[in-house]
Amino acid sequence: MNNAATSAASSPNIASPLAALRAQRRISQLELSLRVGVSQRHLSCIETGRSRASREMLIAVLDALEAPLDERNKVLLAAGYAPAYRETSLDDPEMAPVRAALTHLLEAHDPAPALVIDGAWNLLMANKGLRGLMRLLGVDPALLEHDFNLLRACLQPGGLRHLCANEDEVCAALWQRASSEAQHVPALRPLLEELRPHVPRLIAPAPVTPLMHTRLRSSAGELALFSAFTTFGTPLDVTVASLRVEHFFPADAATRAALMRAASD
Repeated sequence: MNNAATSAASSPNIASPLAALRAQRRISQLELSLRVGVSQRHLSCIETGRSRASREMLIAVLDALEAPLDERNKVLLAAGYAPAYRETSLDDPEMAPVRAALTHLLEAHDPAPALVIDGAWNLLMANKGLRGLMRLLGVDPALLEHDFNLLRACLQPGGLRHLCANEDEVCAALWQRASSEAQHVPALRPLLEELRPHVPRLIAPAPVTPLMHTRLRSSAGELALFSAFTTFGTPLDVTVASLRVEHFFPADAATRAALMRAASD
């Protein structure tokens, strides 16, 4: 067996995860090599397993790809190295400061709705404002307590989408956002395949407001909301990196008043 064959046989094959990450981001080997500061040939050898990359080199490549923490762990494991980041349950005692921060953000946003979801859009926490909104929509807030997935609830037939006065616009926007996120969140991809048949044709309506409004039919009349997101800066845990808080804001005075009344009920 020649030296090249020996090297290829003895080096862990990281071609699949590393090359896949690069392909998902539509980055050429040449562009990535320039970002990292190595030759294209050396990068090719790393991807195909002909050359064993050091842990530091792999981390530099993953940094250049802006890979999510869980994907970084997969590449390091495929290369024979220990993962760099832990994945701690949100219920773990060590995560108490994280839970406290999330609770503060949710409670501070009352009576407007706010919620915490993970990378696959699973609901983890919600505030009183969201439960009040659900009651206004004629939906039992108890549904939020049982494996509630926001993307599935909003896109599948018979879910919350029928409550949207601008259903096609909202569904198209959610689909576009989730499709973009799925490039970095593998756990989201099977859910998108499940929901794909139910997604309307993508539309690009002429903008009439600075932000897209979700217009909902409710017992208090039509409500108009827009949203913003909060994430943790420089997360060092896979779970923390996946968390985001979605804050919904009333887009008009009537919606604000309806949310305040619902919170006092």
